[in-house]
Amino acid sequence: MIRTFLRITRIDDFALRMALLYAALFAFNGIQLPYLPVWLEAKELTPREIGIVLAVPMLVRIIAMPFATRLIDRRLIHKPALTVAAALSALGYAVMAFTQGFLAIIATYAVIAVASAPLLPLTDSFALRGLNARKLAYGPVRLWGSITFILANAVGGVFFAMRGAAELVWMLTAAMAATAATTLALPLAPDDTKTAAFGDAGRSLWRSGLFATTVLGASLIQASHAVMYGFATVQWSAKGFGGTAIGLLWAIGVIAEILLFAMSRVAVARIGDVNMILLGGSGALLRWTMMAFDSPTALLPILQCFHGLSFGATHLGAMHVLARIADRGSPAAAQGDFSALQAVTFAAAMGVSGVLVETLGTLAYLAMAAVAAVGLVTAAGGRRIWRGADRA
Repeated sequence: MIRTFLRITRIDDFALRMALLYAALFAFNGIQLPYLPVWLEAKELTPREIGIVLAVPMLVRIIAMPFATRLIDRRLIHKPALTVAAALSALGYAVMAFTQGFLAIIATYAVIAVASAPLLPLTDSFALRGLNARKLAYGPVRLWGSITFILANAVGGVFFAMRGAAELVWMLTAAMAATAATTLALPLAPDDTKTAAFGDAGRSLWRSGLFATTVLGASLIQASHAVMYGFATVQWSAKGFGGTAIGLLWAIGVIAEILLFAMSRVAVARIGDVNMILLGGSGALLRWTMMAFDSPTALLPILQCFHGLSFGATHLGAMHVLARIADRGSPAAAQGDFSALQAVTFAAAMGVSGVLVETLGTLAYLAMAAVAAVGLVTAAGGRRIWRGADRA
């Protein structure tokens, strides 16, 4: 079945190897996001200490990612950097399994965060460059990450029930080791060139108005998910939804994202990459506005389908714009700056979302709609810049 799907979606050998890398990397994410806090609790950390530990990667990403990706663009080909980053991260989680106490855990996790910070931007830049060279779509490759994310959620839950929280860190170690292993199958360079580095990383990406409006607009639209990610489960539970119903609602959103990724070749070709971001912003604006007024239960599955727009379309559009801007310049740096800005905007949105929910309840979604609207307007400026360049 998998081979048939790959053939239908025109995934060749390079794309298959990238799909395996995305699958391994997002399997790790699917375990880390829901279950690392449980492991930290089993290590007898207080809720406050757990919050501080979980904030470490976000802070490190803001600082380390732009520096690391620029260095890699100047000095290294991407494949060795991917392998080293994943291998060091796997080693770090193995070491963390034996750490005790808040200070030792946070120090180890900070080192892991430095090692793993470039992984996703490097993977995206490597994939986009190779797929563009082969005239293949990004979405049908990236969707395997979303699929394994869901599967890892379920497998992690079974493992947790069978082995307990104390052993969960070994699942993280194994998933990151698998990520390192999949990088070994990648070609030396994604577009089969023999160059040892990608372009001129010293060029200032931020001199490009299209780059600035794309990364800022898309980052704001993604940050508008903060109330949803942080408090939707709590709000649905308060409405009387059981665990199964809540899990299905989350799954609907990811399935919508997967379906859009599967159709991304046609979607991006017909709509346009910048317009995909505008579509995502419009979907987020409508989604959060409707959720602000305590939508009826029957409407929630439909609103969850909007995740395919608010997240999926925004992500696809941004990836294609960045690939076009950085095609011969700084592919890793472009992805690194985008990831760092996303971390900043999402941290800010998450930081205020608790206060908003506590004060306003579901009306907090109106603030997220406003954030999405600002992102939409910002990205629309990028479309005007691009059309102006076409006329010139």
